[in-house]
Amino acid sequence: MEIDDEAIDAIRELINIGVGRAAGLLNDMTSRKIALRVPSVRVIRYSDLSHFTEFIPAEELSTITLGFQGPLSGLSALVFPPKSAASLVMLLTGETEQTAELDAIRVETLKEVGNIIINAVMGSIANVLDHHLTFTLPSYQEISLSGLARSQNNHSEEWIVLANTHFNIEQTDIEGNILLVLEVGSMDSLLTGIHRMNR
Repeated sequence: MEIDDEAIDAIRELINIGVGRAAGLLNDMTSRKIALRVPSVRVIRYSDLSHFTEFIPAEELSTITLGFQGPLSGLSALVFPPKSAASLVMLLTGETEQTAELDAIRVETLKEVGNIIINAVMGSIANVLDHHLTFTLPSYQEISLSGLARSQNNHSEEWIVLANTHFNIEQTDIEGNILLVLEVGSMDSLLTGIHRMNR
């Protein structure tokens, strides 16, 4: 199926619905005003990943991943530059850089945030397909996006959705990315669901 501008707009809208729900959950959990938005989305072939260096920093990133299975199968990730990840954790928890346990707190906080956001986004997408997805437990690692993609033994025909994500917490902006690696056939299932929804 062709991935045209209309399809990309629909995917961005589904992701925005998901991050909107996630923001509400995070607001309730932390009692802090949190706004999330996704201003831009790119859909690319795995084989073209290396050409999108503006979206794929070479540095190692704080990365939370969940695998998913169902009508869509693949890997979902929430990624931040390390400084952004540390700032996000300190804003959410009230901890400071001097906190002795900050590294452990950072990992657990990021895993929880990633779990909430990814589940909300994938739940929004699954609603379009009218199917249930199952997820692995969230895991944390520090790795570049290209390294993460390579570690999944990807097929060159798989699709990757790159969604730039902006967090605004107490007037502080933090930027990250949502990454969806869709196994062969999953993008066709998603586009079929979108076309059915738009009839």
